[in-house]
Amino acid sequence: MTLWGWILLACVAAWGLKFVGYLVPLRWMESPRMSRVAGTLTIGLLASLTAMNAFSAGQGLAFDARIGALLVAAVALALRAPFLLVVVLGAVAAALIRLL
Repeated sequence: MTLWGWILLACVAAWGLKFVGYLVPLRWMESPRMSRVAGTLTIGLLASLTAMNAFSAGQGLAFDARIGALLVAAVALALRAPFLLVVVLGAVAAALIRLL
């Protein structure tokens, strides 16, 4: 199968999965257990995406300015800084580390 075939298959699969979501009974979605599961999955997916973007370069691991920026942003979040400030501090930290 060509690349475009795989892309179209992935699009159809994504659409089908979204459509099946509309068929789930409402009482299942309103249960407290489902709320906990959805919240936990969201946090897990966001954490894995952050780790993947911070530590990977192609097929290997990368130890560069992104790690320093992530650490600065984590400290800013721990100190309850506003989100925009967290992003700016992370960007400034990455720029300074790359400059060095």
